[in-house]
Amino acid sequence: MRRYLYSWSKSGVKVFDSDVLVLGSGIAGLYTAIKASENFQVTVLTKKTMEESNTEHAQGGIAVAIDKADCPTFHLEDTLKAGAGLCDPLVVKILVEEGPACVEELMGMGAQFDRQDGELALTREAAHSHRRILHAQGDATGWEVERALVAKVKKSLQVTALEGRFVVDLLENHHGDIVGALVLNEETGELEGHLAKAVVLATGGLGQVYQFTTNPSVATGDGMAVALRAGADLMDMEFVQFHPTALLIPKAPRFLISEAVRGEGAHLMNVAGLRFMENVPGKELAPRDIVARAIWKELNLGPVYLDFRPIGRERILERFPTIYQTCLNYGIDVLTTPLPIAPAAHYMMGGIATNSFGETSLPHLYAAGECACNGVHGANRLASNSLLDGLVFGARIVEKLNHEIKSKRPSWEEVVCPEEGLASTGMNQTRRPLDDGGLRKLIQTLMWDYVGILRNKVGLEKAIELLMEWKQSAVSMHCVEDLETANMLTVGEVIAKAAKDRLESRGAHDRTDYPMRLDEHWQKHSLQRKGGFHVRYIPVSGAN
Repeated sequence: MRRYLYSWSKSGVKVFDSDVLVLGSGIAGLYTAIKASENFQVTVLTKKTMEESNTEHAQGGIAVAIDKADCPTFHLEDTLKAGAGLCDPLVVKILVEEGPACVEELMGMGAQFDRQDGELALTREAAHSHRRILHAQGDATGWEVERALVAKVKKSLQVTALEGRFVVDLLENHHGDIVGALVLNEETGELEGHLAKAVVLATGGLGQVYQFTTNPSVATGDGMAVALRAGADLMDMEFVQFHPTALLIPKAPRFLISEAVRGEGAHLMNVAGLRFMENVPGKELAPRDIVARAIWKELNLGPVYLDFRPIGRERILERFPTIYQTCLNYGIDVLTTPLPIAPAAHYMMGGIATNSFGETSLPHLYAAGECACNGVHGANRLASNSLLDGLVFGARIVEKLNHEIKSKRPSWEEVVCPEEGLASTGMNQTRRPLDDGGLRKLIQTLMWDYVGILRNKVGLEKAIELLMEWKQSAVSMHCVEDLETANMLTVGEVIAKAAKDRLESRGAHDRTDYPMRLDEHWQKHSLQRKGGFHVRYIPVSGAN
């Protein structure tokens, strides 16, 4: 694997510097930036606009144990159970115990959650034993969180936020320290060098690697790919969560239908009108991997529907105004008609390997949010733990920076560029995808067919073979879409390799040729690094 996505020269690159460089503008990136700005000058770079991220699209809410009948111990137990034996208990303990204070701070930053009789309104979602989901404007929690954080960032004199910046690769010095990022200015087509004492990757997920996904168009796995090229470890990449309920209408996007809909009482029904989850523990509120596979099985026999009507008209309009209106725009009134649904790629449990303070295997490189993996989500993320993850471990990154960040900012002269002089400092100005998206569509279809909800050796080997073949072909870098496609090839291959080597079924990873969960041999995390075809493994920390 090449060190850089494409060859470039240091001469002529516009150079900027700050104390802390944050890549990504979802909840993890912005919350980290705001907290770091108390002691440091911070730069936030985002691929499109500040608001465009997976956070904005989050409907359900934030899981946090603040109800009198609830406690962090119950939240921990639910998270461990959903994670199918692959959560690191010590990291989960940090999540559930430090979560309430982080949510309190988020509200102090301006986020306003729904209330009932003056108290914070809480709902329940799948695999939660208690009502602990904070929500905003019914089903627009992510939008409200993003609104509050963006407003806070824009008011801060210590934070510089730049939109339309695509991270091409990480920069390092002769000692192997990460000292910044090579970034493409999407408006000018020119390269920029953004230097910093510490770099935080908060670039989100990779749902666009799959043909059907609830993720926005920006979720192409860029942060994981740049970290891998720089030499960082990726962990648990075989565990991709497929959300059970996404809108299934021809020519419509797989719009997410929140877990909270089932939490409020909606029923899943098959083509015969029967509730096929009736004999499954937890029924509609079983863990996501179980519900997704059950729906997938029923789809072989005919359409599957989510029936909102048991919730009641008034409650539907109060709790799910966005979902109601979106479905109505596509011609379905959920007040009167069951909604056709199917699973879709939703969340990456794996990512850039970190410890509980967000530190990666590379000096001065940190990661938080969906692009990171510290073992908190295991093999199957518990619903609504993702936003809490971004808060808690973003805060812990700042805690580490406050104690350990070096005093001197790096210089452009110390940046290593092994391929210097081989190319110009900008993109080809045609600014047009090389193959008009043809390769991207091939990747997405391949991943959905062979590295999706159900997997087997033959399909995984075929996927790896084709992804490697496509990587070896000359993929020109004419625009951002081409760079994204190259990153999708990289992360797709990593996912497929990890899935091929894990010879069991666990959580979101289901091998039809190895259907059993085998704790004796496979209760361990997978690790992958650049240049290594074979997957390495480490034990689950704190597991029984």
